[in-house]
Amino acid sequence: MSQEITPEEAADISEILQIRRDKLSKLREEGRDPYTVTKYTRTAYSAEIKDNFELWEEKNVSLAGRLMSKRDMGKAFFADLMDDKGRIQLYVRVNDLGEESFGEFKRWDIGDIIGVEGFVFRTRRGEISVHCSSVKLLSKSLLPLPEKFHGLTDQETRYRQRYVDLIVNPEVRRTFEIRSSFIRHVRSYLDNRGYMEVETPVLNTISGGATARPFITHHNALDMDMYMRIATELHLKRLVVGGIERVYEIGRIFRNEGMDTKHNPEFTTVELYEAYADFNDMMDIFEEMLSGAAMDILGTYKLRWQGQDIDLTPGWERISMADAVKKYLGLDFMAVTSDEDAAELAKSVGVTLPEGKEATWGNYLYECFDQRVEEKLIQPTFITMHPVDVSPLAKRSAKDPRLTERFEIFICRSEMGNAFSELNDPIDQKQRFQKQVEMRAKGDDEAGMMDEDFITALEYGLPPTGGMGIGIDRCVMMLAGVDSIREVILFPTMKPIDA
Repeated sequence: MSQEITPEEAADISEILQIRRDKLSKLREEGRDPYTVTKYTRTAYSAEIKDNFELWEEKNVSLAGRLMSKRDMGKAFFADLMDDKGRIQLYVRVNDLGEESFGEFKRWDIGDIIGVEGFVFRTRRGEISVHCSSVKLLSKSLLPLPEKFHGLTDQETRYRQRYVDLIVNPEVRRTFEIRSSFIRHVRSYLDNRGYMEVETPVLNTISGGATARPFITHHNALDMDMYMRIATELHLKRLVVGGIERVYEIGRIFRNEGMDTKHNPEFTTVELYEAYADFNDMMDIFEEMLSGAAMDILGTYKLRWQGQDIDLTPGWERISMADAVKKYLGLDFMAVTSDEDAAELAKSVGVTLPEGKEATWGNYLYECFDQRVEEKLIQPTFITMHPVDVSPLAKRSAKDPRLTERFEIFICRSEMGNAFSELNDPIDQKQRFQKQVEMRAKGDDEAGMMDEDFITALEYGLPPTGGMGIGIDRCVMMLAGVDSIREVILFPTMKPIDA
């Protein structure tokens, strides 16, 4: 819900809006329309002046940014200018500007975009400032910024009006700087390991590469429905077949599912595939990549997220799903073989299968983990050897055909990544696709579809391959110490206000 305002506050806002528009009309009448300004040359930014005052002292500079405050001293003003790098104080005096320019500055509003020229100095109170010799209005703000002390705190309004959020809440910008740095780190890490970055289709004729409900759109020229991708996996593995042995894509993924603090309908992943590697290599890569990102961006392996102290120091726990269930629930699934015995184990701890799920040993094992164990995983933990039933694209374990060479990585109860020793047997793959098709026919709209072209690709020969998908958004949530995915997506999906 947005913050409610009283009728009196609404009247005040209406008056402020009208006053600002009247000021704009007057400027236009005088031939000084601020929106006609096309360029302003600046020679410095606030942060570099404040960080290197000795180099800038007494030097003339030209700055541009948003007017954030004004303090009227009669014949002079102190003001704050915010640019791309931070804020700096301005000293504006009638004796320096002249009566006309000073009068113009006096009428400008908080939020206006301005340019100033002057020399750098330090006030008697020690504040690094710019003593202005000229000022210019570059763009008029017709809407007031949120009130100084209460700011913009309503979450829905912050997400809908991210532009205002970025202006008045400086810590928000830091979150997105961390996001940008993390993506840059991922690219650098993979590029340095010889991976090639590619782009694959967002629109597909089938939904594949994951188990999720897709978005469906219509291609007018072809007169056919198409699916927005739920993963980049199948196209990337086609490229490994084609001889690109190390390949990755950082891309937007779309899933028509629920929304909560960990899920947004569109989100960003990095998927990577390496020929002649397996899921153990992928564990090494993820651990090195994420711990390295923490050290590079934050300067430490230790951080706090969702009320927990997290330690990303390399050497993370690696444990099979069955052993994790045994460790936390006392249930030994490896000691039973029948579906019926597995059902009894699950029932003993109050775990039941979701509607539509087949009553198999593998599904019972997975649900025990998903419903009762995942919530206990705080420190970085690789959960390995998932059942075949929930891993249609992973290679079977040579030791136990009920299991696959797969892992998911959990930190603070959140899945951060998913990886396989990739299934490269086209016959087995087709059978698993067929199983997904049957589940879909029974009403499971998250089940996958048959991808005949991918089977054809596998028939040409996919080398032994390790593959991994990593949730960019959740990694950034952790590094930035925020609890909602909407905090790390600049423009998260929102229900229209009038809906």
